[in-house]
Amino acid sequence: MGAQVSKQLQRRQAISTEKKTLVDLRNNSGTEFPGSDYHPEDRKNWMSLLDPEKLQIYKIVWPGTHDSATNKIGIRFVSRPFAQCQSLTIYRQLVKGTRLLDIRVQEDRRVCHGILKSYNVDVVIGDLKKFLSETQSEIVILEIRTEFGHQDPSNFGAFLEEQLGELLIRQDDRVFHKTVAELLPGRVICVWKPRNSPQPKPGSLLWSSGYLKDNWIDTDLPSTKFESNLKHLSQQQPVSSRKFFYRVENTVTPQADNPVVCVKPVTDRIHGWARLFIAQAFAQGCADRLQVFSSDFIDNDFVDACAGLTHARIEGKA
Repeated sequence: MGAQVSKQLQRRQAISTEKKTLVDLRNNSGTEFPGSDYHPEDRKNWMSLLDPEKLQIYKIVWPGTHDSATNKIGIRFVSRPFAQCQSLTIYRQLVKGTRLLDIRVQEDRRVCHGILKSYNVDVVIGDLKKFLSETQSEIVILEIRTEFGHQDPSNFGAFLEEQLGELLIRQDDRVFHKTVAELLPGRVICVWKPRNSPQPKPGSLLWSSGYLKDNWIDTDLPSTKFESNLKHLSQQQPVSSRKFFYRVENTVTPQADNPVVCVKPVTDRIHGWARLFIAQAFAQGCADRLQVFSSDFIDNDFVDACAGLTHARIEGKA
């Protein structure tokens, strides 16, 4: 018992020390970067405001949500706090400015997070279609994967093609250097990541898993995650020469050996440091590699930071 108490005290001290590390870094280095003062007048249409005729896909910094379809996961007040990473519906996330959705599914086409499940994936697709019907030039990356420990839903690739139809942007390496205007009326880059079924083939309406990569660091320590994200980002090619999307997740996750296992208080340890991360990416010479930036419980400031850097790239300032 004494050893366990001692271990938990050490964990709390480590978390406190790592929080202070980020505070000191912010105080010493600041959080300004090219485009940091930009705030879109309409987050629902922030891509449209940046001129679809000029906005090339590779220049976009995509604000994404981690475990996007968890707003109603599990049982409220019982299991939900242990798995909920977003409080908004898919539609509200998109209206707020989210442009990458991370959707996990199980065998029966219900969205899930681990062993907990929620609504049918039809809800996600319905919200996405509603948003796209209300906008004209917003492009969304829809990542759908079979959750770990589950089997692929039957004929799911064909289902996605049928449901999204002409909204889908066909898998093509040339997409990265095309403008938003050149891709219209296509609006969705759908990355389907099955566990056992065949991957989408080159040239198909769906994109295979190799087109969306990341380096997931499973920790609840904010500075550890922050520094690891920077390290892995620095090892990537610049967005101008890359033929896949690379994601950085501004999140930390509860650990089994820590008494704090609810998502919200844990992820709050890093949530507010997105602007510092972008500023540090510039300081370390790897801002030209940042492309997809994801968050738990996405907010306006996170979207503004991504839109601001995108704006700076179009203007040739970043």
